[in-house]
Amino acid sequence: MTVGKISNYMNPKPKKIYIVGIGGIGLSSLAQLFVHEGIAVSGSDRSEQPSTEMLRKQGVEVLLGHSASHVPEDADLLVYSDAIVEGSAGYAERVRGRELGIPELSYFEALGKAAEGKRVVAVSGTNGKTTTTAMLGKILVDAGEDPTVVVGSIVSEWGSNFRAGGSDLFVVEACEYKKHFLNFHPSLLIITNVELDHTDYFTSEEEFVDAFTEVVANVEAGGDIVANTNLLNVQKALKEAPASVTVSDYSGVEVPELLLPGEFNRENARAAKAAAHVVAPHISDKQIDASLAVFPGTWRRFEYKGKLPGGAELYDDYAHHPSAIEKTITATREKFADKKPSKKIVVFFHPHLYSRTRDLFAGFVSSLALADEVYILPVFAAREPYDESVSNAALAEAITTFGGNAQAVSSMEEVTDKLCALGPDIVAFTMGAGDVYKAGDAALKN
Repeated sequence: MTVGKISNYMNPKPKKIYIVGIGGIGLSSLAQLFVHEGIAVSGSDRSEQPSTEMLRKQGVEVLLGHSASHVPEDADLLVYSDAIVEGSAGYAERVRGRELGIPELSYFEALGKAAEGKRVVAVSGTNGKTTTTAMLGKILVDAGEDPTVVVGSIVSEWGSNFRAGGSDLFVVEACEYKKHFLNFHPSLLIITNVELDHTDYFTSEEEFVDAFTEVVANVEAGGDIVANTNLLNVQKALKEAPASVTVSDYSGVEVPELLLPGEFNRENARAAKAAAHVVAPHISDKQIDASLAVFPGTWRRFEYKGKLPGGAELYDDYAHHPSAIEKTITATREKFADKKPSKKIVVFFHPHLYSRTRDLFAGFVSSLALADEVYILPVFAAREPYDESVSNAALAEAITTFGGNAQAVSSMEEVTDKLCALGPDIVAFTMGAGDVYKAGDAALKN
């Protein structure tokens, strides 16, 4: 079966697809899948980003800003981002699509349909999905398995968040938000961890774990699950695993020395290695380890950006959940432990969503306090309305009270100025799911 053939799951096959929020890391990968199938693709987003430039190089028309007039009258399908909800700038485009009678699907609905009829390997979990997906994709590519891979970041080796393959393997990062991962019926499900997140949708940890219980039940009969079964919430999620499904624990898997630092990356590698053995049992440990040992990482995951004007080393990381922040800072301590003179860690953090910042506040305080200095930007609201109950100033004050060293900053320009002033004894991080990385990029150009 040829991977990604739209005609396999849409009849008649669309000739023209319009995407609202096309620059998003997920939708930009889906756009490339459509292009690979010969479908004309266009779309809009609020601003330029690395993915929009990548799409233009592949012949995709990307319109900046949102307007109902952007929607082509002859489009066969409109696909939209989760952020395009009523009240958002892009919602007018969805309204216009309905007026024109154009069918619409959310990103994960469309991706789920693209996966129909394929041997789906779904990578789930609160943290680690992206790196695990990319690691597994590299292992399978290097072994000649020729998978299609959809990743939530740009993989350095491919220069893209999408790889078109010729086999029936479809490796996909499967997000838990709004239970999106239920759009897949995987033959193999990977669970990296189950830690409460997306509190704008899930009202409790129990409800969050229940969502993973549902995706476990979605695994195909005779399929497999690879997970760290030592984790309590993972154990809870696995209680409803179908009797025909084989569960494998990856926690004891041995992995080689990695280019990426930190125990959390070693955990990602363990999951990828165990999954590779399930997908293609003939691949040897030696082959897998050779791939993992040279895995270079992905965009915004402990990504080295360069040396700042004042001599500090700059890294960028997508960490936006307390445990991910803690693991990233801990990995940084590990990486620079032997450096003389010792390095200070300075984090410029961009909180993502009012709900997450409010509901996981204590976790953000304790994790960010691990850095030597922290600067907190205003909350990146994304899809949420303003919430006066939570602010960067309140988070900075709480971190300092906890024993850390934090202060609020008001703008990206202020972050850029502070980055430029950091000396050679500093390891700096721009961190968060917002666009704080742009401040780092600007500093490197000074």
